[in-house]
Amino acid sequence: MLASPSAVLNVNGQPSPRLLWFMSGSIGLITLPHAWHMPPLLIGFFGLMWLWRLLAISRSAWLPNRWRLFALTLAGIGLAYSQHRGVFGRDAGTGLFVVALGLKLLEIHGKRDVYVIVYLAFLVAATQFLYEESILMALYILLVCTVLLATLVTQNSVSPQTVPALKTAATLIVQALPIAAVLFVLFPRLEAPRWSWLDADNQAKSGLSDTLEPGSIAELSLSAELVFRVKFDADLPPPAQRYWRGPVYTLFDGSAWKAAPALFRAANPDQPVFGGKAYAYTLMMEPQKQNWVFALELPSAFPAGLRRNELYQLTTNKNPGDRAEYRISSVPSYNTGGINPAERRESLQLPGKPSERIRSLIAQLRGTAASPEVLIANLLQHFHRENFRYTLNPEPMPERQVETFLFERRAGFCSHYATAFVYLLRAAEIPARVVGGYQGGRFNTVGGFLEIRQADAHAWAEVWLDGKGWVRFDPTAAIAPERIEQGVNVDLQIASGAANFSPIQLDTKTLTWLQRSRQLWQNVDYQWQRWVINYDTDNQKALLQNLGIDDFVKLGYWLLLSVGGFSGLLAWRLLRPNRRRRDPVLQAYRQFCGKLSKAGVDFGPGDGPQTLAQRAKAVRPDLADTIERIVAVFIRLRYEPSAEAGDLRVLKTLIGSLRV
Repeated sequence: MLASPSAVLNVNGQPSPRLLWFMSGSIGLITLPHAWHMPPLLIGFFGLMWLWRLLAISRSAWLPNRWRLFALTLAGIGLAYSQHRGVFGRDAGTGLFVVALGLKLLEIHGKRDVYVIVYLAFLVAATQFLYEESILMALYILLVCTVLLATLVTQNSVSPQTVPALKTAATLIVQALPIAAVLFVLFPRLEAPRWSWLDADNQAKSGLSDTLEPGSIAELSLSAELVFRVKFDADLPPPAQRYWRGPVYTLFDGSAWKAAPALFRAANPDQPVFGGKAYAYTLMMEPQKQNWVFALELPSAFPAGLRRNELYQLTTNKNPGDRAEYRISSVPSYNTGGINPAERRESLQLPGKPSERIRSLIAQLRGTAASPEVLIANLLQHFHRENFRYTLNPEPMPERQVETFLFERRAGFCSHYATAFVYLLRAAEIPARVVGGYQGGRFNTVGGFLEIRQADAHAWAEVWLDGKGWVRFDPTAAIAPERIEQGVNVDLQIASGAANFSPIQLDTKTLTWLQRSRQLWQNVDYQWQRWVINYDTDNQKALLQNLGIDDFVKLGYWLLLSVGGFSGLLAWRLLRPNRRRRDPVLQAYRQFCGKLSKAGVDFGPGDGPQTLAQRAKAVRPDLADTIERIVAVFIRLRYEPSAEAGDLRVLKTLIGSLRV
């Protein structure tokens, strides 16, 4: 055990060096996670103040005077303002808190300043949840808050010690957890503040965008960033049906495809007609840039907060920067019906007249048949037969992208095949468009859910056929069918930089212990995100309704009973009579005194062991050696720090051998 000094303040009223070391260490731990998302200059400024404080613990003359501290304060505020172009928003506010904490470390004159620093450190710890909400970060913050609370315990102890202070702080936190859990579940929740409109930095997130350029999806294929997770109520759809619909690209300018505007579009002439098996599932979206919700094609039922636009894509009215969970039902077999004139024109748009080589290829593939289905089948066979390759690293095609890809390179990623496929069909006067989204996903056998990552990003084609509506065709399946049937091996693909596919494993027996451990942890994180982080107003309302709480009066009763019950139980535990465990050393000594009393030794309640030994030896000189050994062992156990673990056993043996 590390013993602290007998007081936390020295003769001048300043905090003791041990308290300063303890507090500085805890503040360093509190601020450490911010180093990953704060500007280097800001975190460097704090680090300089923190090191200055450490060096000045033993040399107080090194601390800055009032004017220098004022100059440092102006410099810190100016630095925070310059790094974030303001003082409002998540990043700017966090930066100001961290700068203030570093400056306050240089201004400690008494207990009051220690309190201010610790309370400010608690605020800095809370700001970390604005950046990361994982269970590991929650455990880390809980640990460092325990250390901060131990600082307050040490500050208010008459004879402080480090380990007992940590134990006391941990006990206080454990005692508070039940009440905190009750308040978390029952206390009326407020919507989280929309930091994005205040945050000038607007930190970017990777993912699909409303522009599809050659190679854009190939870049995502090397990212393991999680996009969403899906848990089906029953069986999973087969791999060939796991298409998660996103933006629809209809406008082509010769170099890039643009997503069609979803607003002010003419209504579809028909509503989708669904047939076949429906799949019900819970989809948890991670924070993203756009308000897109990637549902399994084609969503048939969804909550009120979602909207299915005229392009059959789901969008949300919630802040896309927040994690959100939705209950959705999709049917992979559907018929969208007719097409309106504006949509037909849009789906036939080309930046210019197709070249002679393109028209010749179309004529060759179409043959004498006029049916679009025949042309589509021949085109897919063309991709399969003519030595086309699937690669993440195709050669650049800056000019005449479609022709270069079809007639020269013949190697590309899914976006190359989908865009070339759509271009050829439009040139043949067949309405077609490119659809972006994700395909496949890795199944977590422990939690029973699919994980879809950026590496699963995909592009496919959609063709309008008379009597069938919009029908999905995936040219990638003709080139690399294993991409669809087996899915992407994200780890190997990122490690090698080349396309890599692996069979989808549904049996835990085929997984290695490392894979099982990883999936177990991913399941823990999923449950944490789903039941704790995603516990919003809607989820609380549903839970309260299940408990029969339908108004604020009942909610108030539940809060009073729950908090009062836990508080009463804790008060009883703390205030009940302290029944100390009997000291085995004193018990043995009392047994020794009882034997001497039977031997005729007279002694009073105030007699110490040495006095008792002298009287006992005078009455029973034949037992003098045994009496001296018993008293010596008792004094060592009771009063000396040099006692050993076996001394108690020796004491009991000697007393047991004493015959009077």
